[in-house]
Amino acid sequence: MHTLSRFLWYLIHATLARVSAQESLTLNTLYSFSEASLSSDPTFSLPQAQQLTVSVAICSTGTTSPAFFVNNNTASTTDIFEIQLYSGFGNWTGTTQQGGSLVVQNVGQTSFQVVASTGALVHELIPALPFLGDTTNTQALIYSPPFSPIESSPPTYPNYTLPPANLSIPSPPSSPPAFSLVIAPTSSGLASGMQTACSINSTFSSGLVVSNDLWLRNNDGWRSQWLIDDLTPSTNYTAYVIQDQVKLSGPIYFTTKSPSFPCPLVHSLPFCPSTSYSVPLPFPQSPASSYDSSNLPQSISDPLLQYMTNFTTMLLTFACGRDLYSPLQTCESCQEAYRAWLCSVSFPRCAEPPSSSSSPSSPMPALTTPRSGSNPRNPFLPNVSYSYQTVLPCLEVCSAADRACPTFLGMKCPTTRFNAASSYGVGFIDEKQGVLGGGSTGTAQDRWGNVWCNPS
Repeated sequence: MHTLSRFLWYLIHATLARVSAQESLTLNTLYSFSEASLSSDPTFSLPQAQQLTVSVAICSTGTTSPAFFVNNNTASTTDIFEIQLYSGFGNWTGTTQQGGSLVVQNVGQTSFQVVASTGALVHELIPALPFLGDTTNTQALIYSPPFSPIESSPPTYPNYTLPPANLSIPSPPSSPPAFSLVIAPTSSGLASGMQTACSINSTFSSGLVVSNDLWLRNNDGWRSQWLIDDLTPSTNYTAYVIQDQVKLSGPIYFTTKSPSFPCPLVHSLPFCPSTSYSVPLPFPQSPASSYDSSNLPQSISDPLLQYMTNFTTMLLTFACGRDLYSPLQTCESCQEAYRAWLCSVSFPRCAEPPSSSSSPSSPMPALTTPRSGSNPRNPFLPNVSYSYQTVLPCLEVCSAADRACPTFLGMKCPTTRFNAASSYGVGFIDEKQGVLGGGSTGTAQDRWGNVWCNPS
């Protein structure tokens, strides 16, 4: 309890509540309340349980600040606990074997949600953040946190088979979580308000949802994928993902590119599942506004698939699963690392220099000089009529393939001493080759929308 007056208030209220009608809260049921549906200082009866969790989420407030009290023993008025609220969210866990009650003080114009559960916490701030694929001048590609991680058995000798060049995406989970995306201009101050799912969900979301489906970017698990259009160029945005209407992930931040940014987004490629960014290609034929496996030209995908097939054939000349070339790596991890490297260099990532408002202490991304026409890194990309810049692949993408693969394959990466920075982003994830986390950022991308090198 914060003050003696609050404690005395609760004692009086709890005594009166014994002879007044109370609404009972059913286990594992989400209740939403507003001023219009509540009496002054309402009381709710809690179910009996060996261990009960009561979670509260404020959806909106007026001029008053509500307070929530739990009495976990109806036979006593001394076992009283106040639920502390942080950014509009709070919870209490304890026993209610003798029954209990929840009393709300100073409801005013507050609307809120309450759940009494015996399992996991219902209202929750998800630690994992949404993931930004990339933006164009009016579009953004955003992913939910991962769920349902992929569990697969490694291949064994003598029937050591590897995935084909064009991966077969498994069937998505039959009952995935219900995800929703909320985007608002950062100037709206959304991140400074209450950080609850019901509060964020009541915000008008910017942009137009072009597509929303499930996608398996990597072994971390499935994600909900949104392609958003009709955003404003050169604008800072804040994004949240809401799961099952009660769990909140975010915020993350991103900036749309300038009005003249020409590169379209490429995503949803089974053979390059982590590719989800803008690539120097001609704008796709209407009605499509981005490239995926259904409209990416075969003149681009066929050579890449052939490279992947040839590499896999060479890799399997080694007695995979019988002979060991590394105590840590396998032929399977080699193929996976090579695919990530091949996709990263085959699909250059378009980018723009940071705006003048960026922090002067923030490192500059590994950008190439502007070019137009053909792309020297992938001659199979068609010529474009516009000028563009790309952010170089992270050197660690190459190093990962070098470390994971047998030496007879000849996978070699440039070193920082001999001109690696001319073709790779160096010093962002690793300060030196192989020293993970020693660089200036320790990562290729952050929650603020900064991308220093291309990790995909």
